[in-house]
Amino acid sequence: MSAPVNLPLSTQNMLAEVDGAIGWVTFNKPARRNAVSLDMWAAIPEILDKFEKDPAVRVIVLKGAGDQAFVSGADISEFEQQRASSAGNENYDRVSDEASRRLINCSKPTIAMINGWCIGGGLAIALECDLRIASDASRFGIPAARLGLGYGAPGVKKLMEVVGPSFTKEIFFTARHFNAAEALAMGLVNRVLPVADLLSYTRRYCATIADNAPMTMHALKRTVGELLKGPAGDFSLSDSLVKACFESEDYIEGRRAFMEKRRPAFRGR
Repeated sequence: MSAPVNLPLSTQNMLAEVDGAIGWVTFNKPARRNAVSLDMWAAIPEILDKFEKDPAVRVIVLKGAGDQAFVSGADISEFEQQRASSAGNENYDRVSDEASRRLINCSKPTIAMINGWCIGGGLAIALECDLRIASDASRFGIPAARLGLGYGAPGVKKLMEVVGPSFTKEIFFTARHFNAAEALAMGLVNRVLPVADLLSYTRRYCATIADNAPMTMHALKRTVGELLKGPAGDFSLSDSLVKACFESEDYIEGRRAFMEKRRPAFRGR
């Protein structure tokens, strides 16, 4: 088995590692509970570029360094420097919006592996992933109402797509911290594990995903995305992706493996 490969990045506050079929993205600022700064937002597209171009990477997992937080929100300590002017604020929004757009539109399955605090912008990042697996020590919340902040429609929509309108209102109206059991009950996370089991479970979960056909998963991601747009969805795109699956080498391999009662070896083509 080959050793994990660490990828060089433009900032030490983010880490990228390829370990087998998993591309690991680590928010690496444990002293500040992994609060996201501008350089960290900028590194997300950089990392996704590397992982999406690597055929060995079948699933991408985001996690926080240390044992206190996934991401505790935005790093407010840099706002005086980065967001003190309208130009600075526009640049910050442009960089963070691009990171969010790339996460949402990533061609490969993405998982947020959450342990500890997942607050504000951290929760927004987790919601931009396809799946969320959390430890029972995790805490979730959006403190906008305690700060007097408005929250844009795209962020509200993303939360509402996951938990529905009533829970969305509860999360915003109360601005309180929800525990992992509450998050699971409202559908905010897919699974909750004891802290000691979180990493091993996530690895096994990723192995299950990595065994499946990449083109099928990509087609499903895009189809779900288009369906969420309602009548404005591009269903011709979905049809073309489904057609590509039927015409792929992986479809031939899947049929043969089924008939031969063996494990398929998909290549994403």
